[in-house]
Amino acid sequence: MDKKCPFCKLHEERIINECDLSITFLDSYPASPGHALIIPKRHVATYFEISKAEQNAIAEAIQKAKLVLDREFYPDGYNIGINNGEAAGQSIKHLHVHLIPRYKGDVENPRGGVRWVIANQANYWDTKRP
Repeated sequence: MDKKCPFCKLHEERIINECDLSITFLDSYPASPGHALIIPKRHVATYFEISKAEQNAIAEAIQKAKLVLDREFYPDGYNIGINNGEAAGQSIKHLHVHLIPRYKGDVENPRGGVRWVIANQANYWDTKRP
């Protein structure tokens, strides 16, 4: 536990699911309605630092969160993402998995999905390959 970490001191009302190793809660700054975060209870910075048991708990939490979000928000799809390290955009140094519901029409053309993290590399389908 890190006393300065906002994820190590969550308010109960934000939590939508929990087990011995992980917590699922709604994002305070959602990218879309229903945007949830899944974290390990243990304070670790990246996915590469968690145990196999924590990996399994997070994978199971993602599945459970999807069921909740399906019932409450009726999304048409999902993006699942993790930012590991500052260069990847991680701003809170406590591993958190984004489960972002997607809705038809929420962007003009969703093709490429998470590839748009590096915008000039996203449109691979129009790029001529040698």
